[in-house]
Amino acid sequence: MKPLILVTGGNGRFSKILKKENKKLNLKFLNKKDLNILNSNSIEKCFVKFKPKLIFHCAGLSRPMIIHEENINKSIDLNIIGTANMVKACEKYNVKMIYFSTGYVYEGKKGNYSEKDPVKPFNNYGLSKLGGEASVLMYKNSLVLRITMMEKPFPYKKAYTNLISNFMYHEDLVKILPYVINKKGIINIGGTKQSIYNFVKKSNKSIKKDKLNKNSNFPLNQTMNLKIINKIIRNKYKF
Repeated sequence: MKPLILVTGGNGRFSKILKKENKKLNLKFLNKKDLNILNSNSIEKCFVKFKPKLIFHCAGLSRPMIIHEENINKSIDLNIIGTANMVKACEKYNVKMIYFSTGYVYEGKKGNYSEKDPVKPFNNYGLSKLGGEASVLMYKNSLVLRITMMEKPFPYKKAYTNLISNFMYHEDLVKILPYVINKKGIINIGGTKQSIYNFVKKSNKSIKKDKLNKNSNFPLNQTMNLKIINKIIRNKYKF
């Protein structure tokens, strides 16, 4: 039998796609009622009950981005403290942790960021995910995935023509995960380097163009260097 993988954040946007599309992994999805990542007793009960070999830590707070600026307590609790609590349990029970982080930990100005580049988040969301990363990387039996992805269909009516990234869809990440579960350290994961508009237009011909003001604080080149993941999945999966 395949080793059991517990997925936190079982009702999240990505987890719903993972549940639907997964064909290769033995997954158990835990929602907020099953697992409270801010409660050590709740975490302990899940580890004792299910005896997992691996954790996919997807639980946390993401959109809307403004919530990380307006409610930093919630951002810290869910993305930093909750993650640290899961790491402590993984260390206690010798369970591997795979943490779903973001490309937003990079500054987003020069682009082509490798896993060894300095990190400098440009907003509180990125800072909160980096805080989670810090606790995960203290535990050697772990993997941090810095991911740039989006759900399908694209949830907005407009897309930026001058913001360059490596976006891919949730379905793409589902197909990649089986090839990285035995890795450790940090791996960037994303798709082809292109504008957000060009990325969305391939599946949504009605998407309208928008443009970020050059004076905006939002970085315009968030692309990541994908050499490591491309080497791992070479001849196995293509976008």
